[in-house]
This record gives sequence, C-alpha cells and structure tokens, in this order.
Amino acid sequence: MERMKKYLQLHLNIMLFSFTGIFSKLASLQYNAHGLGGWKLYLFLFLMVANCGIYALAWQKIIKKFDLSTAYAHRSVYLIWAQLWAVLIFKESLSWNNLLGMLVVLAGVLVVQHFDTADTEKAGEQL
Repeated sequence: MERMKKYLQLHLNIMLFSFTGIFSKLASLQYNAHGLGGWKLYLFLFLMVANCGIYALAWQKIIKKFDLSTAYAHRSVYLIWAQLWAVLIFKESLSWNNLLGMLVVLAGVLVVQHFDTADTEKAGEQL
C-alpha cells in the first residue's frame, strides 16, 4: 500500500507538470488574439511560472523516495498527459503515430518498472 501511495504521488506530480503546457498554450492563444494588451496573457503566464515552481518543489520531495532512473522513466508519462489535454481541452485529434508513441512510452515505463522491482527484490533477498 505504501508503494502505491509513492507512485500515486509521483504521477500526480507529473500530471501537475503537464498543466504547464496547458497554461503555455492558453497564453499563446491569448497573445495571438490580443497581443501584449490582453490581461489573460499575463494570467496564464503567471499560472505557468507558478505551476513550474510548485512542481519543482514537489518533485524534489518525491524523488527522494525513488531511484532516479525510476523517477525519470516515469516522468516520460508527461507525454501521455499532454496528449490527453490536447484532445480534451483543445479539441485536437490523435493520429496513429501519437497513439503508437504513447504505447512506446508506456511500454518503456513498464520495462523500467519491472527491472526496478526485480532489483529491489534481489536487494531484499541479499540482506
């Protein structure tokens, strides 16, 4: 159960980081529509920077619980979140290449996770 809690924290933090891309795109859309004069541009820029700061602080706390190779492998799940937001929020479409790329990322995370789990179990046996 404790292990699931750690991974949930890791993935929630990765999801939090994916919001940076949302705020960035919203800022870009505001800039394209209103130039530097629109107040929403500055709101989204502020949210983008604030989100990065919160993410960075949380990431530092969370990666203490993992091997770096595991944490950074899971961080690639960001791409899946980004695609999800693109479809749900910005009504973009997914191509077969997008879907294939997400499957490759997910397979990579699962492979790293499998070997990390095996290494952890081996280390426990050696003690």
